[in-house]
Amino acid sequence: MSFLARNKQIILYGIALALFLFLLKWLEMRYVVADEELDVYIGIIALIFTGLGIWLAYKLRKPALQTVVIEKEVYRSDFTLNETEAKRLNLSKRELEVLQLMAEGLSNQEIAEKLFVSLNTIKTHSAQIFEKMEVKRRTQAVEMGKRLSIIP
Repeated sequence: MSFLARNKQIILYGIALALFLFLLKWLEMRYVVADEELDVYIGIIALIFTGLGIWLAYKLRKPALQTVVIEKEVYRSDFTLNETEAKRLNLSKRELEVLQLMAEGLSNQEIAEKLFVSLNTIKTHSAQIFEKMEVKRRTQAVEMGKRLSIIP
């Protein structure tokens, strides 16, 4: 919500008050001697500074920068499998394949359909991956796999 929208009523009252004062000064100037012109100039200066104050408050309350977060998937074309880590964890080719499909965000059912195996087989592979990598969740397994360079 902008400054003007939030403070619309206050600004309108301020402008109305300034116009009323200007009208009074104008009427007074018509009937007052020329010595009282100083008040008119002071009123004009007051109006200028009131407008300047409103403008400055609007500029100070408005954020200068807007932060935008953009999430993008980054594909690495130069990925090489860290076979020493895969051997150290004792992960089979099928477990590496299941881990890769987990990283792509597929569910167990989708992985099973893609690999033409049963859902229970995928659950078994997942449990073995978790045990070998010493993690409790898919996200932890995927994160560790990427960190160790065993999946892209």
